[in-house]
Amino acid sequence: MKTLSQMDTPVARALEEQRVNRLEHFDVPGHKGGRMNPALNDYFGSKLMSLDVNSMKPLDNLAHPVSVIRDAQALAAEAFGADHAFFIVNGTTAAVQTMIFASVQAGQKVIMPRNVHRSAINALVVNGAIPVYVNPRVNKRLGIPLGMALADVEAAIEANPDARAVLVNNPTYYGICSDLRAIVALAHAHNMLVLVDEAHGTHFYFSDKLPISAMAAGADMAACSIHKTGGSLTQSSVLLTRKTVDPDYIRQVINLTQTTSASYLLIASLDIARKNLKFNGKAMFDKTISMADYARSEINDIGGYYAFGSELVNNDSVCAFDTTKLSIHTRNIGLAGIEVYDLLRDDYGIQIEFGDVGNILCILSSGDRPLDIERLISALAEIKRLHTKSPAGLFDHEYVEPKVEMSPQAAFYARKRPVPIVKSLGHVAAEFVMCYPPGIPILAPGERITREVLDYVLYAKSKGCFMTGPADMKINRINVVK
Repeated sequence: MKTLSQMDTPVARALEEQRVNRLEHFDVPGHKGGRMNPALNDYFGSKLMSLDVNSMKPLDNLAHPVSVIRDAQALAAEAFGADHAFFIVNGTTAAVQTMIFASVQAGQKVIMPRNVHRSAINALVVNGAIPVYVNPRVNKRLGIPLGMALADVEAAIEANPDARAVLVNNPTYYGICSDLRAIVALAHAHNMLVLVDEAHGTHFYFSDKLPISAMAAGADMAACSIHKTGGSLTQSSVLLTRKTVDPDYIRQVINLTQTTSASYLLIASLDIARKNLKFNGKAMFDKTISMADYARSEINDIGGYYAFGSELVNNDSVCAFDTTKLSIHTRNIGLAGIEVYDLLRDDYGIQIEFGDVGNILCILSSGDRPLDIERLISALAEIKRLHTKSPAGLFDHEYVEPKVEMSPQAAFYARKRPVPIVKSLGHVAAEFVMCYPPGIPILAPGERITREVLDYVLYAKSKGCFMTGPADMKINRINVVK
């Protein structure tokens, strides 16, 4: 292997070289650089279309990288402080599922917080592993789930010494971080792997002002959405691993589900994003932190809202807070988060990441401008002025503790029947119900539909949350275990 430099972008360079050498293509894709459908050229641009090519020898192959993709992944591993890095083009969903598939087999246990992304529970549906849920602590003022307290993780490990792995969110959607370093030490002392869903933590690797990253904390694997906070194209991610796991086996597991027609647009964007993060990441995230701090201060000065931050840190269930996150509690102005989300989008032309029953989340990056921040602050002030009402009757928490009756796989594949959601109380769910985003299940297969769960689902639906999961697209009926 030639000597690599972080200044290099091996895939992007090779892709550009093939573009200018004017190959005659008798391979897929059939659009032939856009000539098959000129409307694509008009819409996306001729350069993008000419770069949308299939795997060929000079461009390597993501399923079995031996040249430029291998080199680009090695550079990514170095930049992120990992032993190995794997480019993922099926989204971080595929990276999370690979971690679980590679660590836990059917019937084996994995310890995880219940407020995981649906991708983790989907992995259990597919491979038959058994979840041991650690209920996150809850901030009663905000109603949001926090991280896993170390004592709760320790109790789960002691009660389940046969568990194979512990999965940790770093951070949660709201920016909350558990004591990752301590959890890693605890799990490793019990011969368990540590898997980290770092979908919203790419930036942790490139700033000393942010919480510790999974690799720095000694975790065995981490799934990073480079597209979320690292600047690559949507759907592109990276799976980072340590020497404690076999990289060749990880590659085989990835290939069980990852496409054999990997998009070179996504791969090249990962290559280019890595270089940008390596050389400009610190400055970019310093800027992001500064903008988020300013926005928090200004929004809190409006009154009514609560843009929360590092004051939540309690060195237990909140070991650190991601200060790039602009999470805002809305309930005190009498509006659910989803209502503020809709008002911002429909009345002010501002698209934010999500709104739930009590909070909104704005994702900031160095790509934002001061004018954009001021526009958001002004819109929130106007919404408060025009729409404030009594918070009486608003749902006051985001997290509902599950009552697990069956494994996700057993429930999902069980004999089932549909019942009206309003009449589902007491049944065991055979499918998911969740608001998306964030894609954290309110109800997962195998869980009892309690009064609290049912009230939450109906309330979220009534407030206009975008709900997914059930086979019934109108979310009027739910499949339950017979």
